[in-house]
Amino acid sequence: MFDAIERVPGDAILGLIQQFKDDPNPKKVDLGVGVYRDEDGITPIMRAVKAAEKKLIADEATKAYIGSHGDPAYGEHVLKMVFGADSPVLADNRASATQSPGGTGALRLAADFIASQLPGKSIWLSDPTWPNHLGVFSAAGLDIQRYPYVDEHNQLDFEGMAAALKTIPKGDIVVLHACCHNPTGFDLSAEQWQAVLEIVTERELLPLVDFAYQGFGNGIDEDAYGARLLAENLGEVLITQSCSKNFGIYRERTGCFIAVAADTEAMEDVRSQLAITARENYSNPPAHGSAIVATIFNDAELYAMWHDELAEMRGRINELRQKFVQGLEPHGLAERFAHVAQQRGMFSYTGLSKDQVETLRDEHSIYMVGSGRANVAGLNDANMEYVCNAIASVVK
Repeated sequence: MFDAIERVPGDAILGLIQQFKDDPNPKKVDLGVGVYRDEDGITPIMRAVKAAEKKLIADEATKAYIGSHGDPAYGEHVLKMVFGADSPVLADNRASATQSPGGTGALRLAADFIASQLPGKSIWLSDPTWPNHLGVFSAAGLDIQRYPYVDEHNQLDFEGMAAALKTIPKGDIVVLHACCHNPTGFDLSAEQWQAVLEIVTERELLPLVDFAYQGFGNGIDEDAYGARLLAENLGEVLITQSCSKNFGIYRERTGCFIAVAADTEAMEDVRSQLAITARENYSNPPAHGSAIVATIFNDAELYAMWHDELAEMRGRINELRQKFVQGLEPHGLAERFAHVAQQRGMFSYTGLSKDQVETLRDEHSIYMVGSGRANVAGLNDANMEYVCNAIASVVK
């Protein structure tokens, strides 16, 4: 029966992991895989996480299921982190939190919810967007459409984006990146978010805000500006959130699907459907990651430690962006790559072509995604000059 099954190419980004491992060059640099790395090239376990896990091991009394909506304490803390403790959305009890296996699990929950409860609606993605958006929404059977996000000069094309949003059929879903846009690093300003709100309101669109990197851009509250603006001014918003990155617990798969409804009654209706959607998908989410997050939020000392560590990570990434542009200045390329210092989050749409990316890999053992997306966190003081020299050689 398996004779008819065809072999398909693996995920391009995950494939870079193996290519990098197999490369014998001692100078090799991994700018492809989307995880945070410290100055030593390690994805560290945060000190606050380590301390929380010690506490959990000592205090945990059961390994029983936590229910389709997940840990209530985790959900409560995530809602406060996303909307702010004094949010009118929370005061009016308009938001529901359903814990998910990572941000990707939250996206699949959203996709299945849309497919079952909002049939016939198309979902609009930025061009470019995170490649797995296409996979997740396609697997759920949704019709995918695109709106422009980056122009031919590798700059944020907000004019083109806004024009496209104004043509979207009423009632369709539009996916927006809350901050640290993946893969480009180009984020919307406060004024641009206001413009998006006006368009979404006029066109009666349903925003789905992908919020995977809260705290990696400009700060916990600063990065939430767009999500909070939409939730406070619209009757209905969907948000997919992740703690995998800002707590450094990638393998614990710790995410959350948030639905904002017009009032409490409507929220409970949606929440009841989400319990069924989760049950039919994976039944119950894993508990360890959410317990770590809840433990940190429940302990003032651990929370302060985590907050400071996240600020250090964010500061390091932004400093690396500046150093990268400065490193290209002797080659006369600082102006060409100035946008890298303006972008936010771990990722940068460098503007390098596919051929240039392949040359960097084949001749210099520098790995990044074929689109030219680089993970800035893979840079450090030891490899910065080597990477800048290599980029200069392929560009010139």
